[in-house]
Amino acid sequence: MTYTSILYSCVDGIARLTLHRPDKLNAFTVQMHGEVRDALARLGSDGARVLVLTGSGRGFCAGQDLGDRAVAPGGTPVDLGESIARDYAPLVRTLRNLRLPVLAAVNGVAAGAGANLALACDVVVAARSAVFVQGFNKLGLVPDCGGTWLLPRLVGNARALGVTLLGDKVSGEQAAAWGLIWQCVDDALLADVAKQTKEREKALQSQLSSQAADIDQLRKDRDDLASFYRQTDAAVAAVRVAFDSGDWPKTQAAVGSLRQVLAKASASASESVRSRALAEANL
Repeated sequence: MTYTSILYSCVDGIARLTLHRPDKLNAFTVQMHGEVRDALARLGSDGARVLVLTGSGRGFCAGQDLGDRAVAPGGTPVDLGESIARDYAPLVRTLRNLRLPVLAAVNGVAAGAGANLALACDVVVAARSAVFVQGFNKLGLVPDCGGTWLLPRLVGNARALGVTLLGDKVSGEQAAAWGLIWQCVDDALLADVAKQTKEREKALQSQLSSQAADIDQLRKDRDDLASFYRQTDAAVAAVRVAFDSGDWPKTQAAVGSLRQVLAKASASASESVRSRALAEANL
């Protein structure tokens, strides 16, 4: 699919999806929705490990492009519920259900559905110039794009109702202070967010790989130890029977057999397993 409303790339595991209608503050159209759906569907096959969502120009996203819903005088009004069910609700559900972290890098204004699109991401970093505004009250609407679910959970009912009913602007710094977003950074640093995320991911992956190796070794030791015990139980039992019978030559023979079993079992066991087993057996 050829993209005209978004920019998409995936390099070194970092997928970057940029809403790209800067002359319209990256407002959504039906076409943009289709392109975003297509890009999100590619993440798995492209080997993406993190998705960065941002906007071109001086804004992140101004929500719905109302011009895209314009009808001729006397024409049938656009069914807003249909567009939400067809476009916005599936978009938010897709973002929330992705099997990779989604980071929103908010530059400039994030309004209406654009604000809630950012808040639906796992981590939100905003430039100091960023502004979050619901704006639905001016249209006689309630927040869509997951806003009614997200806002109370992020900042509580009081602030959620305030920004929804009054439509006040929330700066990037205020959003971070409220806990609405993760962090507010200088505008010049926003472009480095993806790089920092990848570096942190690499460090975490290295740590997880080391832990996985340790777990694999522990599992091997567990299996070796179980095998060690199985092989020695019968030989130890034979020694006890011979000793209890008072038959010294038979006891010596049984001990010799036990030593052979121990030598054979320990040859295939790791050093840690041998030390632990011998210590527990007092041998």
